[in-house]
Amino acid sequence: MGMDEELAENGDNIEEQSELFEHHHFLVDPGQQPLRIDKFLMARIPNISRNKLQIVAKNGNILVNKVVVKQNYRVKANDDISIVMPEPVKVFEMIPEDIPINIEYEDDELVIVNKDPGMVVHPGFGNYSGTLVHALSFHFDNLPSLPTDYFGRPGLVHRLDKNTSGIMVVAKTENTLTNLAKQFFDRTTFRRYYALVWGDFDEEEGTIEGNIGRSQQNRKVMDVFPDGDMGKHAVTHYQILERFGYVTLIECRLETGRTHQIRVHMKHIGHPIFNDYEYGGDRIVKGTIFSKYKQFIGNCFAAIPRHALHAKSLGFTHPKTGEEMRFDSELPEDLVNVLEKWRRYKGN
Repeated sequence: MGMDEELAENGDNIEEQSELFEHHHFLVDPGQQPLRIDKFLMARIPNISRNKLQIVAKNGNILVNKVVVKQNYRVKANDDISIVMPEPVKVFEMIPEDIPINIEYEDDELVIVNKDPGMVVHPGFGNYSGTLVHALSFHFDNLPSLPTDYFGRPGLVHRLDKNTSGIMVVAKTENTLTNLAKQFFDRTTFRRYYALVWGDFDEEEGTIEGNIGRSQQNRKVMDVFPDGDMGKHAVTHYQILERFGYVTLIECRLETGRTHQIRVHMKHIGHPIFNDYEYGGDRIVKGTIFSKYKQFIGNCFAAIPRHALHAKSLGFTHPKTGEEMRFDSELPEDLVNVLEKWRRYKGN
């Protein structure tokens, strides 16, 4: 299995979707001689590589006569061929937009960005403009894409949720993109997150292990499958940074990079992230029943109207120089404000 195929199989860069959209459609001529479908499609789809077609086939996105086929299927006369994708065609119409971005570091190979909360990283269903990718496409020319990328995510090796702030690395060259992708896949990168979570802990540090996959009740969120019968292996280490009684500031270190990993793992152990509406953190989980406390929590939710999670640090080996790079970001204003509120509350 090649690295690109492994990334497609293992990485959560590709979101699971229940609905598929047709991107290409071919009716095979009556006189067509038998031919492998990957060769047939490469001759008809502009700018598609064999690697990309392998990924498309592996993910079950090639249909012949409405049946999924493998890349070695031999096209026959009068076959009806469709390529379907989890995203509508409109996603691929990339128009650069002059959107300000916070650049922490830049060289000829890569860029370090400190993403603001509320910014969507890449185009997707319902987010056709205003994303980080649109901004990157404006500020930088000819950003490369992985063969696995049929969603329009040039330069991206990893991503952050819309309401997660913090450090991201963006590749400016194809070699750097491939190299960084392998570092993420091999889990040799250094990633630290700060999270404000509900509740107090008995211990100073801990580890959460549990497969993560799509919830069987709500496909928009993830769930933990501790028996390992579903989902993908996931490991999160955490350490206590500051205790406030009813909430705690923790640092999380990821061994794996699953969709919503920290958010779903913290919910699983009874400590959902503060104001995380998708995982039960947007209500009073710990505290008193007094109206003054309820008012205080309401003020805190208003101060940080999103889940309190920030990608604080990122480290990796520079793909060209071999130097060990380490980047640390300042906490965003909304998280700083809500932490100050809790410090004052604790001090009263």
